[in-house]
Amino acid sequence: MRSKVLAVLASTTAAALIAGGAFAQDNPLTSANPLGLPENVTVFGSRMPDVIKATAIVNGEVITQTDINQRLAFLLIASDAQPSAEELERLRQQVFSNLIDETLQIQAAKSAEIEITEAEIDRTVERVAANVKQTPDQMAEYLKARGASIRTVRRQIHGEIAWRRIQGQKIESRSSVGEDEVKAVLERLEASKGSQQYRVGEIYIPATAATMDQARANAAQIIDGIRQGGSFVAYARQFSQASTAAVGGDLGWVRPEQLPEPIAAVMRQMAPGQISAPIPVPGGISIIAVQDVRKVLTADPRDAVLTMKQVSIKFPAGTSRQVAEPVVARFAQASRSIGGCGGAEKLAADFKAEVVEADNVKLRELPPVLQQMITAMQIGQATQPIGSLEDGVRVLVLCGRDVADPTMPTYDQIFAQLNEERVNLRARRYLRDLRRDAVIDFR
Repeated sequence: MRSKVLAVLASTTAAALIAGGAFAQDNPLTSANPLGLPENVTVFGSRMPDVIKATAIVNGEVITQTDINQRLAFLLIASDAQPSAEELERLRQQVFSNLIDETLQIQAAKSAEIEITEAEIDRTVERVAANVKQTPDQMAEYLKARGASIRTVRRQIHGEIAWRRIQGQKIESRSSVGEDEVKAVLERLEASKGSQQYRVGEIYIPATAATMDQARANAAQIIDGIRQGGSFVAYARQFSQASTAAVGGDLGWVRPEQLPEPIAAVMRQMAPGQISAPIPVPGGISIIAVQDVRKVLTADPRDAVLTMKQVSIKFPAGTSRQVAEPVVARFAQASRSIGGCGGAEKLAADFKAEVVEADNVKLRELPPVLQQMITAMQIGQATQPIGSLEDGVRVLVLCGRDVADPTMPTYDQIFAQLNEERVNLRARRYLRDLRRDAVIDFR
């Protein structure tokens, strides 16, 4: 990018000088003025950036302070956090460490002759932008205005793709799970029917004995950020060194005995929605978040798949509560006697509302307040009105409910889970070896 800017500046300046025509005549070359520079200099284009010193050189590749600043800004945008000056410095050090690891991962892929094309990165950028309802160009401008850049996003995507490919080539291909191991897990599952199972997210920060205190402080900072409203998924993607970082730290549904005992002991004491304190584990620190709890191989009404209709009314901008509340009260009263799913259209017509139908709605994925409300409803009933004057007020009409019958996971599912755990462990060791063998010059 820097070379392109210089080229544009050079061509622009040259064109202006040619158009001026008098430069060479009025400013002859002399020993005092060997370049023939004019006394009154006109500057074209944008100011050149200050020289940016390298913060580290990793196997010959430079990581600058700008790289760190832009990645840190991107993290703060993603997590919507406002840390203190002290907390910001801790985050900066963690970002620096992550950039070093990311550089090593990209270099390892290159050494293994794994090619990652710009087109692949472009497609991922387009998906990321679409998730926030922007085009890549709009997202680039948004990031630039907040101190980040599309370049740091592209580099992170490059690193994630590189690491996945490296795992596929060097780790997954050498991982083997035996038939006896899978059968043993299936037997334990059968024996544990009715026991607690947890949907868990994890952030893993590696540490040695010498760096454990720093890792613990970094973990505490991450926990504070999440508890203040930051996204666990965003923090996991940025800071976790587990292979699950690419999916926001999601471990899926697990039982305590499937995890290291320090984590299992903490998890058994947690309720859905809670995040743990830093947990010392072999090789580092883990943070876990319990998203949900269920019983193994036991029917749960929240596993139901629903068919629903949503009836929503909207108010013009500036509508006062005094005007809107009587309408909402009549809407609530009418929804109580909606007369089944077929009555949604009449309710919508009476209130000039909009009807949207939805199939395959997973009850467990709805907000907790709606889960409780809908679990107690009969087919054909409507929820109480929900929403706001600004976003619209709506009711959900329950049109159908299919309750899933819990079954034992298949052989292939167990095999995939065991293989993932093994790959995760080997990936951590491989990254550790990359760090150990790297030539890193800190500046």
